[in-house]
Amino acid sequence: MQIPTTHHIWRCTTISELMINEQIRDKEVRLIGEDGEQLGIMSSREALQLAREADLDLVKIAPTAKPPVCKIIDYGKYRYELARKEKEAKKKQKVIEIKEVRLSPNIDTNDLNTKTSAARRFLEKGDKVKVTLRFRGREMAHMSKSRYILDDFAQALSDIAVIDKPSKVEGRSMVMFLTAKR
Repeated sequence: MQIPTTHHIWRCTTISELMINEQIRDKEVRLIGEDGEQLGIMSSREALQLAREADLDLVKIAPTAKPPVCKIIDYGKYRYELARKEKEAKKKQKVIEIKEVRLSPNIDTNDLNTKTSAARRFLEKGDKVKVTLRFRGREMAHMSKSRYILDDFAQALSDIAVIDKPSKVEGRSMVMFLTAKR
């Protein structure tokens, strides 16, 4: 007669990548107290008991360490602090946008000046500028002769911009990227 065996599959459902309280299944852990002092290596059950006595949570902060490092902290407050730090970091970073200026091979001088001043405004704001020279129909046969338009455009902005990526043909257009000088 065969005895039926039951298999319990324990699945970890964590809110974030951190394990808290009963989710910590390690035999022993290195415990750090709520005020940052080392409490030594003990079983996870003892550590959880200490956390409960302090009315706080046991959070595994370094799961790859041997033994894993756990800390007694208020988990809600900890998550709030992390979110606030992340928000602050996001505020400080500068998002560089790419603005596009489209030209055609038979552009007039005044139109080119207007497009140049628009690109100048974008560069002064700190954005990158993608200059696209679009070809239609029979203009495709004279692509190489129209490269001077992009060169003139870059020359007109040479006081505040440098060519990030030189002009190259992409399908029916020729593209060049400009960035502001540092």
